[in-house]
Amino acid sequence: MKQTFRLITFLFLITTASCKTLRDASVTKDDGKIEVVFVQVNDVYEIAPVAGGKEGGMARVATLKKQLLQSNPNTFLVMSGDFVSPSVYNSLQYNGKRIRGAQMIEAMNSAGMDFVCFGNHEFDINEGELQDRINESKFRWISSNAFHKSKNGIVPFTRTNVSNAMPFPKSYIMNVRDKDGTVAKIGFIGVVLPSNLAEYVSYTDPWTAAKEMYSQIKDSVDAVVAITHLTIANDERLAKEVPGLAVILGGHEHDMRFKKTGNVYITKAHANARSAYVVKLNLDKNKKKTSVTPELKYLNESVALDSNTNVVVQKWKKIAEDNYASLGFDPMKVVMPSGEPLEARETEIRHHPTNYSKLITEAMANACPQADVVMFNAGSIRLDDILSPPVTQYDIIRSMPFGGGIREVDMKGGLLLEVLKAGLKNEGEGGYLQYQPAVYNKSSNSFTINNAAIDTVKTYRVAMPDFLILGKEQNLGFLNDRNPQVLKVYPAETSSANPKSDIRLAIVKYLEKKN
Repeated sequence: MKQTFRLITFLFLITTASCKTLRDASVTKDDGKIEVVFVQVNDVYEIAPVAGGKEGGMARVATLKKQLLQSNPNTFLVMSGDFVSPSVYNSLQYNGKRIRGAQMIEAMNSAGMDFVCFGNHEFDINEGELQDRINESKFRWISSNAFHKSKNGIVPFTRTNVSNAMPFPKSYIMNVRDKDGTVAKIGFIGVVLPSNLAEYVSYTDPWTAAKEMYSQIKDSVDAVVAITHLTIANDERLAKEVPGLAVILGGHEHDMRFKKTGNVYITKAHANARSAYVVKLNLDKNKKKTSVTPELKYLNESVALDSNTNVVVQKWKKIAEDNYASLGFDPMKVVMPSGEPLEARETEIRHHPTNYSKLITEAMANACPQADVVMFNAGSIRLDDILSPPVTQYDIIRSMPFGGGIREVDMKGGLLLEVLKAGLKNEGEGGYLQYQPAVYNKSSNSFTINNAAIDTVKTYRVAMPDFLILGKEQNLGFLNDRNPQVLKVYPAETSSANPKSDIRLAIVKYLEKKN
């Protein structure tokens, strides 16, 4: 009887173990299918939420990634350029150094950033400052066409604070694996438009670089993802010239873009992390098929602030608040208690005058009463929002994070005409010019000042942000102090008591005078 019982028990254990083995095999069997998720943001200049705290913020980006990681460990956070600059923090100092994007790097590290490409504004800061930001970063940079012009020649950018650091790759291959054992290789390339002419940067053609890198890795991977900081037209060109790309995770435009060129999706989220694109890349290795599902996710009050990243954000907010006084600002002081909301969205400000651009040129004219013409580049305004009263000094500061002084220049009317015409050609871009009292008559394709045609041989006194006279704006490289038609560049004002020392200070003082 005992032997019979032992036999039955033995058979039961064998059967149970066999069933468990079968169940485990069914769970771990490689089905050849795998999903990879990319959380994509781009053009982020504010680490804190915008729109009165209701939208954006790196802490919300961190929460979104953590939520998606819970359902898919193969979730990666991507920044498609323009994050180190421009920023409201860039003119401030901490521990004896200008901040220059340090706040963003720390916030991105905390949020779990995985991959980035350069944006053109990464090169706004000087060589040493960018190197510091690179050294502080904990994520992977991919740069297919932007390189470091150093004393050792043209070399890849790299971290310099660790021994044997790997240079930033032109392409990168990532291995992923899911819970049933499916493995895949994802290739990445990263390109940026060569518009910032910083002396320490060397560019190659973005399309040539992208095609070269794609050709090198396409046979070694299951899919190639392009992280880009190009115009939407250039992204569409890239999709046509490299139709085998899985997806283009793009940046540069701030107002969200979504295109499909051939089989290639192009995604760009709203600036300042008002939204993120959640891009799901599905691979069926058995059928050798790839599909992409993009979804725009608004980062509003429905998304909680990640506590760890928010600690970083609050730290830097306190540092900033302690800094503004040294620049002559009282950030919480209201300068416009009521009135019409100020239009500063890029879809408007880069195409025609708005009430905010008119306010800025009025403030410049008030600060420079001897100027015949005042002008500024629309790209100076990085708010991409509407400022609703009450407007504080901080609102003015963050709307023009570059800051910078106002310089007065004597130039011939011929050069002034050339500058104004170039500004028209920049419509839709940061180099689009806003000005007064000059007026453009579209029907006659002519400019006047106070109802008089511009005299090409007359000398005009022109006030502009100091950035413009450096010749670094798009299609305005000829506007510099070496141009023979520039007769005099007046000395820069440096005292915080003088509104010409900072264009934002000129706006604040003008608003205080009005109100």
